[in-house]
Amino acid sequence: MSVSLLWFRQDLRLEDNSALAAALARGRPVLPVYIWSPDDDGRWARGGASRWWLHHALESLRRQLAARGLPLILRSGPAARTLLHLAREAGADVIYCNRRFEPVGRDQETLLEGRAVSSSIKVSFHHSTLLFEPETVMSQAGTPFKVFTPFYRNLQARGFPEEVKVAWPSLPPLPKVPDSEALADWKLLPAIAWDQGFYDFWHPDDPWGRLTEFGVAGMKAYSEHRDLPAEDGTSRLAPFLHFGQIGPRQIVSFARRLGAESSGAPFLRQIVWREFGAHLLFHFPHTDTEPLSEKFKNFPWKRDETLLKAWREGKTGYPIVDAGMRQLWQTGWMHNRVRMIVGSLLVKHLLQPWQAGADWFWDTLVDADLANNSLGWQWIGGCGADAAPYFRIFNPVSQGEKFDPDGSYVRRYVPELAKLPSSLIHRPWEADLFTLRQTGIVLGETYPAPIVGLTEGRDRALKAWADLKALGVD
Repeated sequence: MSVSLLWFRQDLRLEDNSALAAALARGRPVLPVYIWSPDDDGRWARGGASRWWLHHALESLRRQLAARGLPLILRSGPAARTLLHLAREAGADVIYCNRRFEPVGRDQETLLEGRAVSSSIKVSFHHSTLLFEPETVMSQAGTPFKVFTPFYRNLQARGFPEEVKVAWPSLPPLPKVPDSEALADWKLLPAIAWDQGFYDFWHPDDPWGRLTEFGVAGMKAYSEHRDLPAEDGTSRLAPFLHFGQIGPRQIVSFARRLGAESSGAPFLRQIVWREFGAHLLFHFPHTDTEPLSEKFKNFPWKRDETLLKAWREGKTGYPIVDAGMRQLWQTGWMHNRVRMIVGSLLVKHLLQPWQAGADWFWDTLVDADLANNSLGWQWIGGCGADAAPYFRIFNPVSQGEKFDPDGSYVRRYVPELAKLPSSLIHRPWEADLFTLRQTGIVLGETYPAPIVGLTEGRDRALKAWADLKALGVD
């Protein structure tokens, strides 16, 4: 009897999974597989934090499948070649999978489909990572959206789709179970234990626990608390969404079931923002490394490894920035408001290219998602869709005082400043010598002086913008 091969990708769940539902509905034995193919990913091979999450997500998926009497076969190598080899080995005549919409995923699908024809193997594509497939969402003019609000209204007018129900019929047993590689052999977990803080901050096998903890109350209070980094006011569902342990249709259904679809609209708007990022990268695939706005191709960045190192290590001398960068290193995540602040300092005050920031986030975020990482950094740099103007420059001091007024967030991640009074915690260089001695701070030694002056950095950024405009770019 022929077998249905089920290729898991960024859809590591057994609910609301269109490819899984279709494979089960066929009524033939189902063989689930995950392919580890970093060579396919090239420049965008997973970073260290993302690999950590993937290890735990795959282990969780393995346990869920085992409870259903199915194995999870792990193989490594180029996806198309490895899948077809496994299909022949297992006696499979159909490969079921959910689409990926970034360039690497699309390339894999094109190659697999082309090679499958000569092997007499069918490939059945479905989608479960987004609410809508990007090519189906277009403006009235038939062009891709570049502004979020009309994109959001378009999706609202359609109505968000219901989740896909997965029925589990009684299936014939697999005629044979191919050998699987061991997850530990992929060495996704770090050899040096820099990930200890991750375990205190995350439960990567429990997306529903996190969603339930956030719940209706979190959705309703989202607008009020989302910008306060010291509070647990955001959902922190991004890594679960990226790896597909929970899907956007499920989150919408959760809000509907609990009567929070309208009251939680600001939160659901963020689900659509994620959708917008995928839409942009699908239609403008060069924007993973190049600005959407062509006028920024010749922007006069001044790449400086010393500045980049200080920023990466959380040693810029601006407490809210340093707290964010240290939170990122310790937990694999950074609060969204703080992401904007640290990004603005990097690309504006320090004149470092947004791609350098995107690369660091790619390696250190557990929720590293190519579409959303690119969208976020181009928004910060003023060179993407619906972006903040380049001349809008966040002041890290006033941002810190506004969104972390008592310094709780800074005290948590920059403990050397913990004894400073709230009036000085975002501007320690203004403390008098007596206060510095009392709090054990030696500027330039125990905590750095600002890496660039606020006025100096702002003026330099505006001059760079003026120089670009002088070239006839506006």
